[in-house]
Amino acid sequence: AWIISFVPIPAIISIGLGLMLIPTAAKNARRMWAFPSVSLLSIVMIISADLSIQQINGGYVYQYLCSWIINNDFSFEFGHLIDPLTSIMSTLITTVGIMVLIYSDNYMSHDQGYLRFFTSMGFFTISMLGLVTSTNFVQIYIFWELVGMCSYLLIGFWFTRPIAANACQKAFVTNRVGDFGLLLGILGFYWITGSFEFRELFEMLNNLISNGGVNSFFVTLCAFLLFVGAVAKSAQFPLHVWLPDAMEGPTPISALIHAATMVAAGIFLVARLFPLFRVIPHIMGLISFIGIITVLLGATLSLAQRDIKGSLAYSTMSQLGYIMLAPGIGSYRAALFHLITHAYSKALLFLGSGSVIHSMESIVGYSPDKSQNMVLMGGLTKYVPI
Repeated sequence: AWIISFVPIPAIISIGLGLMLIPTAAKNARRMWAFPSVSLLSIVMIISADLSIQQINGGYVYQYLCSWIINNDFSFEFGHLIDPLTSIMSTLITTVGIMVLIYSDNYMSHDQGYLRFFTSMGFFTISMLGLVTSTNFVQIYIFWELVGMCSYLLIGFWFTRPIAANACQKAFVTNRVGDFGLLLGILGFYWITGSFEFRELFEMLNNLISNGGVNSFFVTLCAFLLFVGAVAKSAQFPLHVWLPDAMEGPTPISALIHAATMVAAGIFLVARLFPLFRVIPHIMGLISFIGIITVLLGATLSLAQRDIKGSLAYSTMSQLGYIMLAPGIGSYRAALFHLITHAYSKALLFLGSGSVIHSMESIVGYSPDKSQNMVLMGGLTKYVPI
């Protein structure tokens, strides 16, 4: 299980060395350094697919723990958890990641930040894989923050453009609101149960609630704070404001982060904590309410967009509202099913929009206001025949 998170690390190291040693290398030399990212991530994809098949055939839940901090009153274990949810998410992350990296090889080939792009993408993939294989709250929070940091770097990839610089700052600040809520919720549940481990925490909390040994308001408040973290990461109302501006990054970044992986992290958190939320009725109702509001708001705003990536961004927000609504009404499997189908379809739409934008640049010139404007795309088949 450990190989899922750590195999891509050599690719990041090699690309980082290439970035330092040959920052101004020729195009073909730079592309050679990106090959390890695709090859090593392919190995992880094969392992993830094998684990998924084992889980489908009724394989056992695998958990490996290594003691990191041991004290008389406190102990923390770092490990890996392989269950159906982990296998589904790891397969999703690796398959979409590989397709995006292959697409990016040609899309970003003329960009001077080519190696920096692949380094950031590799680091982001490792962070997401570490997130979905986490066994406890502390571990999931560490990788949660790494995912946020990588998204900041990728959204602001073209940081010399003021719009992109402001967009990455907006995403960073908005997600910090959710991260602060997540941290407070984690500390609150540790104060109640004395454990960060998911299984122990769920069992102890169920016993405390059934026996009336805990204040129901405080438990509901802590669960709400955990949900705030998921709301920010998955662009749910009212912390959705960062997602449309995040389209200022390169199109492959929009496909990977804002269609398949980063926005799915919030859904993953709700799915992972579903046994906890299920025993707190008020939280389930809140999840459903936020999902419904996000569905309606995202779909309405999407209709008013002229920017092709902006329209896809609000469409993503609306579909994430559907996915968030499902666990709120107790339909856990429906949420995961729609998460998978939406991730692949929306990633394809973003990559397709990148091809259209490139085609428009040869007609209207390099101007995002024109090349991404759907009003100006009439008669495009004359210039870009199928």
